[in-house]
Amino acid sequence: MSTPRTTTRPSAPPSALNASRTLATAARVLRQLRHDPRTIALMLLVPCLMLLLLRYVFDGSPRVFDNIGASLLGIFPLITMFLVTSIATLRERTSGTLERLLAMPLGKGDLIAGYALAFGAIAIVQSALATGLAVWFLGLDVVGSPWLLLLVALLDALLGTALGLFVSAFAASEFQAVQFMPAVIFPQLLLCGLFAARATMHPVLEGISDVLPMSYAVDGMNEVLMHTDMTTAFVRDVLIVAGCALLVLALGAATLRRRTA
Repeated sequence: MSTPRTTTRPSAPPSALNASRTLATAARVLRQLRHDPRTIALMLLVPCLMLLLLRYVFDGSPRVFDNIGASLLGIFPLITMFLVTSIATLRERTSGTLERLLAMPLGKGDLIAGYALAFGAIAIVQSALATGLAVWFLGLDVVGSPWLLLLVALLDALLGTALGLFVSAFAASEFQAVQFMPAVIFPQLLLCGLFAARATMHPVLEGISDVLPMSYAVDGMNEVLMHTDMTTAFVRDVLIVAGCALLVLALGAATLRRRTA
């Protein structure tokens, strides 16, 4: 009499977020970044260099720098974090690292949250450097608190991280990840109110700008630029940017693939 064979199936990755797994993932990403000085320089120094360049481009018109410097203080970190995060995540997948990690008791939520935490720590340093440079060394004239500027810059950097994690799931190569920038970032850059007030745009474009998170990032910066106290509009803008970042992170966890086909 033959003994029936039992087939053991690999246990499914845990679905709930776990603090220890998330922190371990974040620590691993930070260790990898520590050995990549070019990436660290891109994230920390490029936004500062862009602000420095912008300040002296408008050396004869300091009021122009005051008008757009605060907005770009949030836009530059968003762009750099988008690029670095999308490429770094894609590299993990194409190298097979992501597949090996997800074969362990590590959920997609743990992985995305760990990446967000690691890059978020870099974003704090990046935003602090850029804000300090703009306000205390380049003379950006801000009516409100510089700490509120730092808050918006940090949220913008986290939004860039979330967008980079999300689009990396749809790219098959690092070149394709960079190609997502014109599709994801450039429309927001044109419609966020940096070049023209959103109320003066064509109604269709104004309606599109109302659903783009970068529009509220720029609005939040402008609120700090013009008001001494925290306004209701500023709180609304900050909550929208933070909510968009969390939503995109959730979408990134849902669309994360083990490897590139």
